[in-house]
Amino acid sequence: MEGQDEVSAREQHFHSQVRESTICFLLFAILYIVSYFIITRYKRKSDEQEDEDAVVNRISLFLSTFTLAVSAGAVLLLPFSIISNEILLAFPQNYYIQWLNGSLIHGLWNLASLFSNLCLFVLMPFAFFFLESEGFAGLKKGIRARVLETLVMLLLLALLILGMVWVASALIDSDAASMESLYDLWEFYLPYLYSCISLMGCLLLLLCTPVGLSRMFTVMGQLLVKPAILEDLDEQIYMITLEEEALQRRLHGLSPSVGYNIMELEQELENVKTLKTKLERRKKASAWERNLVYPAVMVLLLIETSISVLLVACNILCLLVDETAMPKGTRGPGIGSASLSTFGFVGAALEIILIFYLMVSSVVGFYSLRFFGNFTPKKDDTTMTKIIGNCVSILVLSSALPVMSRTLGITRFDLLGDFGRFNWLGNFYIVLSYNLLFAIVTTLCLVRKFTSAVREELFKALGLHKLHLSHTSRDSETAKPSVNGHQKAL
Repeated sequence: MEGQDEVSAREQHFHSQVRESTICFLLFAILYIVSYFIITRYKRKSDEQEDEDAVVNRISLFLSTFTLAVSAGAVLLLPFSIISNEILLAFPQNYYIQWLNGSLIHGLWNLASLFSNLCLFVLMPFAFFFLESEGFAGLKKGIRARVLETLVMLLLLALLILGMVWVASALIDSDAASMESLYDLWEFYLPYLYSCISLMGCLLLLLCTPVGLSRMFTVMGQLLVKPAILEDLDEQIYMITLEEEALQRRLHGLSPSVGYNIMELEQELENVKTLKTKLERRKKASAWERNLVYPAVMVLLLIETSISVLLVACNILCLLVDETAMPKGTRGPGIGSASLSTFGFVGAALEIILIFYLMVSSVVGFYSLRFFGNFTPKKDDTTMTKIIGNCVSILVLSSALPVMSRTLGITRFDLLGDFGRFNWLGNFYIVLSYNLLFAIVTTLCLVRKFTSAVREELFKALGLHKLHLSHTSRDSETAKPSVNGHQKAL
């Protein structure tokens, strides 16, 4: 009997391992296919030639797609874990959800942390160096020579990073035990290095997310149809049409030798056509779309942002009075043992919505920053080098999102895998400062956003707008048709 029980236990363990591996493979395959279509939508079509460079571009494309799929998995991992916990609590004995267990969740977290390290330190540097390589001088040109040069560059990069981490460890913590721990490459060095990368990712999120939260109102305002209040859209369309015809006549009247003026007029004509398209879309929109959808979306964005700031403020108070509020505090109950939210399933759903909202806001804020503005991908006109840079940036942001959500108190889900082993998560002053900075910077960005119109009017009333202190109003006035239909100019 004992032998039969042992055999049945082994069989159950084997079947559970096969089932979990199959589920992980299917989930990753779906993410990989979606990521491939996203990248090919933005990839420059002129790079698709049939030669050696085409093979290199194709390999870099596959590696970038793998990285983007890992990034998507890291983003979806925390919401998937939260909703899985609530489902297991609601249906503990249901046969059809037996595959959704703690072992699967732990395995997904371990795979996400493993693949994040693999993409960040191996695949993406290899794709970049492979794309830029030409082979060493004196060797026969070809794929093998480019691979050799890429491997040498990766080795030099690994030595450089290893030396930098050793120097940083010696400067920050000169303890002999901490220095000896770096000898263990797999158990200590890589998690320590990934901890440093996650800290930089969280600092980047601290910079991008508040900007994105305020920028989301502008982005949604551009995507939705605004209410037409005290506006005559027919008159504006008529005046824009006249201006378009005048520009076309000027273009036909210029000689081909005046190339600079032709380029300027073509760009101006393109802007006029874009404005005309927006006005026509506003005219064709239904009354409920203009007067209901836009205010409802704006109010929803304001509510979500306010709840985020409120949760961060409550987390600051919890950090001051309760040590278990730390991200690296005591481990909570296992998956399916207790609800992670005070309000049960409704609170878990709210946490998931806020996590996705913060991720979208961080991406919007990342591309809104002036330093990263050139990274913005363009449809059918993005080079592979820029795609690699975007994939690395998205990977850093998505890998730091679970850590930021736990640090800010958006969710109480205990981080699993290597995500919960970061050393700085146990530092009270770093966590408290992070929460304070996020709340303050987000509040300042929102106040600046909603008081910009009043500030512009005050500048005009005081005559300070003539000093060009505000570039926003000046740019908006140059592109906005005046009452008599003519476009305002400086």
